[in-house]
Amino acid sequence: MAGQRYFVLLAALLVGLTGLAGCQGEHQKKVTARDLAPVQVRVVTVTRQELPAQIELVGTVVPVNRAAIAAKVTGTIEKMPVVLGSQVKKGELLVQISAEEISAKVIQAQAQLAQAKRNLDREEKLLKKNAATSENVKALRDMYRVAKAAYDGARAMLGYTTITAPFNGQVTRKLANVGDLATPGTPLLEMENNRQLQVVTAVPEGLVMRIKTGDHLAVSIPAVKLVLAGTVAEIAPAVDPLSRTSTVKINIAETAHLHSGQFARVALPGKTASNIFVPPSAIISFGQMNKIFVAVNGKAHLRLVRTGIHQDGKIEILSGLNPGDRVIVDNNKLLIDGQPLTITP
Repeated sequence: MAGQRYFVLLAALLVGLTGLAGCQGEHQKKVTARDLAPVQVRVVTVTRQELPAQIELVGTVVPVNRAAIAAKVTGTIEKMPVVLGSQVKKGELLVQISAEEISAKVIQAQAQLAQAKRNLDREEKLLKKNAATSENVKALRDMYRVAKAAYDGARAMLGYTTITAPFNGQVTRKLANVGDLATPGTPLLEMENNRQLQVVTAVPEGLVMRIKTGDHLAVSIPAVKLVLAGTVAEIAPAVDPLSRTSTVKINIAETAHLHSGQFARVALPGKTASNIFVPPSAIISFGQMNKIFVAVNGKAHLRLVRTGIHQDGKIEILSGLNPGDRVIVDNNKLLIDGQPLTITP
């Protein structure tokens, strides 16, 4: 009896589950585009347009004059009256190196030069009296020249202990301090003229022949929202074999808002583009692909498109659209292919 009740309950449970599955199946029927309510959208009819294309290159703001200040002699730094960011004028003291040893060499060389001069003068007087030979005078003249060269060299080394600014500018890096040992070739400071700036960009080899020295190009600095007129100052005659680009330097007007190292964009004139252009709002990106919805007979139809340049607030469509297509430009993010539309003016 208990066994019969068990089988009855089991059968009832199975019937209930089957019914529940059936109900869920009815509710989970696929909703088609036809079942959706119409969506209000705006459309634009696209046509083929001709726009002067621009190729955008990236660059960096750099100073026209930049220098790494290094010592030419070895010695202890006694003075460094500048700090990071100091504005200096040409000839202003940057670094003073201890000159004790070099000063002693100058004094020694000066004494040797004086002695060589006395010896030469005495021998020349004796030669006039036929009391000396011309060979001796010639040898003393050579010794005088050597002593003079040694003295001039020592004085030059003494001058190297005083390092001054090579041009008007600003200290951008300070790599040493008072008390440090300066050695030849090791940078102590870096400075640049922050009033004369230019943009350096790498132009692909296929485009560099389109520009020449003196051309005017538009330069934009996104960080400070500036657009400046630049003048091509230099074009490298050689192409980098690794990047296949040529370095181009573009002078820009002086402005207080710019700093070296800032990111820049350079607009390079290209060929006139004759194609279809659409507003950015018409394009929906997913993954590496772009799609657009067009309105056909009151319904949305999906088109996969390939985009080109961005110009004057529009995006070029290289393929996927035809002139006369009515492109949906709003309320298009959640559209389904075939969904009904209500087109608003």
